[in-house]
Amino acid sequence: MVFLSKAAAAGEEPLHVASRLHAFNRFELKYLVPVEQAAEIRDELAERMDQDLHSPVGGYGVWSLYYDTPQLRFYWEKIEGLKFRRKLRIRHYGDLDGVTDESPVCVEIKQRVNRVTQKRRITLPYGVARQLCDGREMVDHSPKESAFVQEVLELVVRLNLQPTAITGYQREALVGRDADTGLRVTFDRRIRGRDRDFHFGTATTENRFTIPPHLSVMEIKVNERTPHWITDLAARRNLNLIRVSKYVQSIEAFGLAPRSVFHINEADHPPLTPTREQMPQQRSAQDASLKVGAQ
Repeated sequence: MVFLSKAAAAGEEPLHVASRLHAFNRFELKYLVPVEQAAEIRDELAERMDQDLHSPVGGYGVWSLYYDTPQLRFYWEKIEGLKFRRKLRIRHYGDLDGVTDESPVCVEIKQRVNRVTQKRRITLPYGVARQLCDGREMVDHSPKESAFVQEVLELVVRLNLQPTAITGYQREALVGRDADTGLRVTFDRRIRGRDRDFHFGTATTENRFTIPPHLSVMEIKVNERTPHWITDLAARRNLNLIRVSKYVQSIEAFGLAPRSVFHINEADHPPLTPTREQMPQQRSAQDASLKVGAQ
């Protein structure tokens, strides 16, 4: 099966889509919400949803290294709103302290086909992922992963992809229960990025807030239809849909493309590290963590 982008339709060689191993399709709705309101919404959602088993108190870190062409093809495809577009990234979940070549990461292709977001990925040791994406070398993989690995390698070589920007943020996640098992809601805060020091293990880095730290991105992800009670909640709280890309924000923050109005130096808003005595209960810890960016 082959998807054709506008570039392919114009005569460029089409790229074959990988197998559906580690793949899923979703519709995504995004809202920009003050962190205090995000805490209230999270508590309301918790009455009908469960905390993601992989989301500890205070959430977890998400760090992504994005690849793009020297002309920022993927950036401009997003800006121009192409119906078919994609991005290649290496993603690490958790803190960056102690990241080694053996640390597990995801090599992921995220693409948009009309209104549907598709993600396909494999988990590799960090060193192997860099060998594939930076070294442009074939790596060991299972037969089921062959089509995806070949697609990544073809993208990197044919388009001359190179590390372009890193994004990072703290995420809390809720998942639906019962009839809403396909529902997932995430709250991302302290959204920042950088245009250098692309190794996840770099000790000292210069990050910049790419969205103001007093705001968080709330994202509703569904496999098919959004539950009516979710849309009622959004309407009752006057939430407005937005189009925002963390990658785009990082590109603009460092002058690689026209600058957004959002960007603030991370050092101007240091995180608050609560003591053990300040976190007696899970609820208070969650509230404290969501209010970090507002300090």
